[in-house]
Amino acid sequence: MGLIRGLLAGTGAAVLVSGCLLGTQATAAPNTSTTCAVTSGRELERARPEQVGLDPTKLELALQFAATRNRHNVQVFRHNCLVGEGLRNDETGKVAWNVWSVTKSVVSMLAGIASDQGKLTIEAPIDRYLPAGLGDAAHRAITVENLLTETSGMKTGVLSEGITAVIPVDPHSAVQALAVELVNPPGTAFSYSQRNVDLLSYVIELAVGEPLQQFAQRELFDPLGIASSDYYWARDRSGHTYGYAHLMLPPDNLAKIGLLVANEGRWGAEQVLSADYLRKARTPSPQNSCYGYLFWVGANCNESPDFLPPDTYFMSGLGLQNVFFMPSLDLMVMWTGTFGNETDHGPSGVLAHAEELPHEFFRRLFAAITDTPVPTAQPYVEPPLRFDPATLIDSNILLAVFGIGPGAYPGCTVFDCLNQPLAAPFAGIPPGCAILVCLGDDPRTPGIR
Repeated sequence: MGLIRGLLAGTGAAVLVSGCLLGTQATAAPNTSTTCAVTSGRELERARPEQVGLDPTKLELALQFAATRNRHNVQVFRHNCLVGEGLRNDETGKVAWNVWSVTKSVVSMLAGIASDQGKLTIEAPIDRYLPAGLGDAAHRAITVENLLTETSGMKTGVLSEGITAVIPVDPHSAVQALAVELVNPPGTAFSYSQRNVDLLSYVIELAVGEPLQQFAQRELFDPLGIASSDYYWARDRSGHTYGYAHLMLPPDNLAKIGLLVANEGRWGAEQVLSADYLRKARTPSPQNSCYGYLFWVGANCNESPDFLPPDTYFMSGLGLQNVFFMPSLDLMVMWTGTFGNETDHGPSGVLAHAEELPHEFFRRLFAAITDTPVPTAQPYVEPPLRFDPATLIDSNILLAVFGIGPGAYPGCTVFDCLNQPLAAPFAGIPPGCAILVCLGDDPRTPGIR
């Protein structure tokens, strides 16, 4: 959901209004010594709720509530144990689903792995990695860290930036990014840009010297037991992998990625991603107190209710695709679905006030925690609507795809880009995959089988 809420975050903390706190609940603490190990197998380790300090009846009420709100898959983990599952998990857990801007956080993890290996320098200007002559001096001065913190300075129009991938007609999204107008000097202001992350995925690819998905499979997915046949990750017509969205991944695999992050980058005996990088990733940038390295950070930020612990951080995608981390509670919640938040403001409210659903779910989930005092919150109170859908559109970004206007990169259009051959639109999409999900029995269709 960061796609929309990022627009409202501006250069500081996102402003959300929700139910005020009534106090805390504290009950007798049972034995909560059960801890699970992560596994690269298909089935993650489970525990009974009462073994990890959760009331099973109240947990079930929270999960039943989620099922009424378009939550297609819900997984609740405590101490690495899967202790709560959504009512439709058996149907949806192995189906590749578009996690939208959660893809950004996965790209951040790949940047971290490349940095850990000494192949990518976070502080370096992207000039170090781009081919000679590609992009002007101002764009080449953008640093890798600017891309990670969404402070590249690029003009935004999130619908205009994203629609040409959904269609899909983008000739080369990273090259297109190098023509987007810089409305702020790099590093000075937060601006939630899609092209920004497409450019980052291209820079990582250049830094590691191989296709991004090949690097991702070997260094990130293989250790977790995520097979290349499990998912589909969209590319533009030049074969460049999108960074801003369009990783179609089964929820059961997204949960594994979440567990890797929750375990400070360690998977069993292997340190897949350094804990040092993840600490930086969940540290707010000076330009936005709610955003780190393509991770949302803190309570009362974006979709994060104000009563969650201050150390909360999370991945966020359009339609409320989320992985929430609460280290102080050793709690992780992963869910996917199609919105489900309730609002008095119609479609604009659905986009602008996505925090309503997490607020209502977590106040129910927190009621199930028995081994530590946690806040008790009132029902959500919707704030006034302060959202202009017109901010989602920038005609210059859209027209640039056709080589028209000031946002067009010279020599790059839907017909030809820098004299490189372009695949036909839809040519690379497996059978059964369409925007949201991959379905069907065709052996080329991604999924866990």
